[in-house]
Amino acid sequence: MFDALADSTRRGVIRRLGRGPASVGDLAGEFPMTLPSFLKHVRALESAGIIRTSKTGRVRTCVLNRERLALAEDWLAEQRRIWEERTDRLEQFVAGTEEDPS
Repeated sequence: MFDALADSTRRGVIRRLGRGPASVGDLAGEFPMTLPSFLKHVRALESAGIIRTSKTGRVRTCVLNRERLALAEDWLAEQRRIWEERTDRLEQFVAGTEEDPS
């Protein structure tokens, strides 16, 4: 999932889909690339489970999979908590050694 999120075009697609579903054609119009190149980004996001697509007639519509993004958000929140605890302990250690000039 994070590999798919690493690309700025894909993050732009996610931002846009955060406002609601959109057709591939509408999404592609917002990016300076050919439709076949854009479809590679759509497939990457779909393979990662970040978006879902459905086809009605000739129109393929993309929808953000918020549940999948919530998993990443939960993981990031846990990592943030761990690192905040570590930096707090480091800060306490440094403050303690500054007060004790032995």
